[in-house]
Amino acid sequence: MPSLYTKARNNQYKSYFLLSLFFVLIVLAGWGLSYIYEDPFILYFAVFISIVLTVFSYWNSDKLVLSFTKAKELKFEDNKEIYRLVENLCITAGLPVPKIYIIEDNSPNAFATGRDKDHAVIALTTGIINKLEKSELEGVIAHELSHIGNRDILLATLITVLVGGIVMLADYLRYASFFRGSDRKNSGWTGMILLVLIIIAPIFAYLLKFSISRQREYLADADAALLTRYPEGLARALEKISVDPLPVKTANKSTAHLFIASPLNKNLKQGNAISRAFATHPPISERVKRLRGIDIHREEIV
Repeated sequence: MPSLYTKARNNQYKSYFLLSLFFVLIVLAGWGLSYIYEDPFILYFAVFISIVLTVFSYWNSDKLVLSFTKAKELKFEDNKEIYRLVENLCITAGLPVPKIYIIEDNSPNAFATGRDKDHAVIALTTGIINKLEKSELEGVIAHELSHIGNRDILLATLITVLVGGIVMLADYLRYASFFRGSDRKNSGWTGMILLVLIIIAPIFAYLLKFSISRQREYLADADAALLTRYPEGLARALEKISVDPLPVKTANKSTAHLFIASPLNKNLKQGNAISRAFATHPPISERVKRLRGIDIHREEIV
């Protein structure tokens, strides 16, 4: 059986490979548009925008996400128990203590963000603090610390920005094809390029984004189980989160994949193949099954 660390290494390679595909998609989209309208500046602009968005997200990802979710920093004197819980887990994981933020929302959920372990943030909703037992909350925090330790937080933010860039390019293509249709080259395969860039590229980008998100959730679950030495705590936490009907009010589609479980409408079913493909998280039932199949003494993922 492969060990947790083997899977972590393999998933990291796969994730960076998928991340490079996003850059390729953006460059191809820019090339396609520049070819159709015989304007090389469009390609240069597409590459420039992708680099600018990536650099901007690297330095400001945590600020953007925290502002979107209206999170407020938690001081030590406000909740000493939460601070000590995070500190103890950080000592065990060998990580610096991240800043802790609170989201005033009754829906139980949490996420981590930042560019690296020295500039990381953990955000907890008031709902998850009030509704979970200590061992369950410990499992959730360990899950988020695993994302920090594995550098998932940076990768997730960069992917979010890159997907947004591809969608913006596709929108511009639709606009340009409508208003400048008579200017473009009149060949059948050129029209096919336009169709691919407008329709298929954004779909492919979203599928890659969700694929990476699901892989990372499985890995963080397993890592958290080994960190706490108590997989059942996180398993029960996920079960409680999944049956709670309240969505996180400040969450949206661009930030949903950052949370430990989907923060949006939890009444939506994920039974068919299409909905599963576009789900930001793997099924809770499958995550719980894997957690309860982990042998923490052998450090194997079942």
